[in-house]
Amino acid sequence: MTKGIKYSIWVIVIAFIGYNSVYFKKLSEVKAASEKFNAVDYAQRLYAALTTSSEKAITPDQLINELRSDKAKAFNQYGKALAIGSTRYFMVKGSGVVKAITENEVVLSTANKNELHIATEFVFGNAIRDASAQVNLNDFTNTADLNNISSEVNKIIRNKVLPPFKSTVKTGDAVAFTGAVGLNREHLDLNGMELMPINLNIVK
Repeated sequence: MTKGIKYSIWVIVIAFIGYNSVYFKKLSEVKAASEKFNAVDYAQRLYAALTTSSEKAITPDQLINELRSDKAKAFNQYGKALAIGSTRYFMVKGSGVVKAITENEVVLSTANKNELHIATEFVFGNAIRDASAQVNLNDFTNTADLNNISSEVNKIIRNKVLPPFKSTVKTGDAVAFTGAVGLNREHLDLNGMELMPINLNIVK
């Protein structure tokens, strides 16, 4: 093999290695990769906002009345969701009297004698995140971040809101609440709506 051929082969090898070792990314992609989404911080700020502002919430009795009067209008006016589908989430607030306490829930009777089931064990899903109407789908590039928001908000409820409530609540207590309920437009059931709580206070 001549010296010239050997030199040519080495040039080709070096060029091949260099081509496969160096690549370019858009600056925006590099920035996005370096700025990891902090779901814990986001959820804490979202929860703080929900505990200080609930002017868009309505009472369960009002929601039930409006759904029975004009379901389509009530879903469009009050229902929120990030995903496409029949289920919408509603922010509600009000008060009721404790009728029953079980391992998984506290059952309230509202002023209009409607039953509301406060979840006290299985707090999961996207009800609070979506009902808040404060999370913009376009701000996120992947569903994992969105799901982590729900997970962290639900964790706040399970760890901070429910323990003191469950340890003191009794049958006959009056309870003031703020929370979210999920309802299916196609299979609407208004008997015993389930509430994912945000705030729970026993009224003395």
